[in-house]
Amino acid sequence: MDNRADIRDFLATRRARLTPEQVGLSAGGGRRRVAGLRREEVAVLAGVSAEWYTRLEKGHIDGVSDDVLHAVARALRLDEEERVYLLDLARAARPKSPARRRRAVEVPASVQWLLDSMTMSAAFVSNGRLDMVAANALGRALYSGMLTGPTAGATGNANLARYAFLDSGARDFYSDWSAAADTTVALLRAEAGRYPHDLALRELVGELSTISPEFRTRWAEHNVRLHHGGVKRFQHGAVGALELTYHPLDLATSLGAAHTLTAYIAEPGSTSEDKLKLLASWSATAASAGVPSDLTT
Repeated sequence: MDNRADIRDFLATRRARLTPEQVGLSAGGGRRRVAGLRREEVAVLAGVSAEWYTRLEKGHIDGVSDDVLHAVARALRLDEEERVYLLDLARAARPKSPARRRRAVEVPASVQWLLDSMTMSAAFVSNGRLDMVAANALGRALYSGMLTGPTAGATGNANLARYAFLDSGARDFYSDWSAAADTTVALLRAEAGRYPHDLALRELVGELSTISPEFRTRWAEHNVRLHHGGVKRFQHGAVGALELTYHPLDLATSLGAAHTLTAYIAEPGSTSEDKLKLLASWSATAASAGVPSDLTT
């Protein structure tokens, strides 16, 4: 896959958000024809020639040293996640292999045992494309709407990105749907930087870009995010409002796969903890009775 367009658009959008005053340059007289910094100004800040930076912004990144890329990152005031993304784009530009479908790697049984032992947290494992590949009972209960909804597919597996953008129920489930959508796209964008040759990922992005204008707009912004913790608020059909802290952890399941274990927990003594306990109780009762995991009906 030729990723020159991604390199070009990423650098151009980062350049457009900066003003000369922000980086200690004079804006000069007259009207500026472009938003943000000019290419020549980025070149000065990075300590390279204008011709060289222009070539870089056109996507010719193969062979560029990490030291030079770090200089460009400093010039553009990239944060750590954006810096990693730029380096990933550079590394991905070096191989000449065609797009291919990465082999699906099953998570070991011991990972499911680990999930099942986490009885007071809603936990699941996802791959880089945000497919939910394993979950504990409380995780399935929390995401019951997704797992039984129209985007789950015949196998019952579900993709968090498809759910966010193609299932109308997601807008009710996520109390701040826009923020959840931003994070979802930024995670996929970072994954695409690491694995631009992943055919399944390209197909997912193509599908979402075709169907969802909201996804398409966010994808064009080239924002990236690495996994880190935070707080999410949900409106669950069975127990109502939930405020949960989440912690994603990289899971070393295979040399050829990237999996993340995400656990949602409630603050001890909070109303959300009481509701999470209620959700766990209902989930256990439903499982023992052989009832499907959708607790919202």
